[in-house]
Amino acid sequence: MKNLARLALSSVIAMSALVTTQASAEVSYNVGFVSEYYYRGIFQKSSSASAGIDFEQNGLYLGAWSADVGDGLEVDLYGGYGIETDAGFSASLGFTGYYYTGDFDDTYQEVNLGLGYGMFSLGYSSGQWDGFGAEEDYDFLEIGFATDSGLYGTYGTFGKDFDGDYFEFGYGTSISEFDVGVSYILTDELGDQEGGEAEAIVFSIGKGF
Repeated sequence: MKNLARLALSSVIAMSALVTTQASAEVSYNVGFVSEYYYRGIFQKSSSASAGIDFEQNGLYLGAWSADVGDGLEVDLYGGYGIETDAGFSASLGFTGYYYTGDFDDTYQEVNLGLGYGMFSLGYSSGQWDGFGAEEDYDFLEIGFATDSGLYGTYGTFGKDFDGDYFEFGYGTSISEFDVGVSYILTDELGDQEGGEAEAIVFSIGKGF
C-alpha cells in the first residue's frame, strides 16, 4: 500500500506519490484507520491502524509507513523524485520496499513509475516477491482519476507471475481537520477470496500533521 489517501486509493506507493517541486524541505506525519485494509485489491486485515512520516524537498521524496496486519506490522520504505509542470503534467520515478515484522507475508521490492495530467494518473510498478524462498516476479499497472470534489476511481491489474485485477471507486473529504472517506472495492482472482472474487465497502479516517 501512508496516509488516508493511500489507504482509500490503495495507492500512495503504487503511484510513486507524484510530488510538486518545492523550494524548501517539508516533513509531515500521518495517522489513519480503515475498517478493512485492502491494498491493490487484496484483503490484508479488518480494523487496521497506520502511521507514517514523509519528507519532501525540491521534488525529492522519502518516507516510511506502517500498518497493523494482525501477525506483526507491515513496514513500507519508499523514495524517489517527481516533477509537475505549470501545464498540469506530472512524472515520477521511485522505489518501494514492503517489509513485515511477522509471518503475515514476505518482502516485496519494486521500482515505481508514475505519469499524470490533470485529474488522471497512470502508474506502473515492476518488482520481486521473496515468496518465503520461492521468488516470483510481478508487475502492476494502475489507471486512476481524482476530482477536486473528492470523487475518485482506480483500475489495477497484475502481470508476470501474479494475476488478477480490481476496481475501486470512492469519495473523500475533510471534516473538522480529519480526512474521512468511503470506498467500494471489487476484486477478481486476487488474494485468498473464495471463488477468486470479493467486494467490500471500506470506511477510513485519518489526520495529517
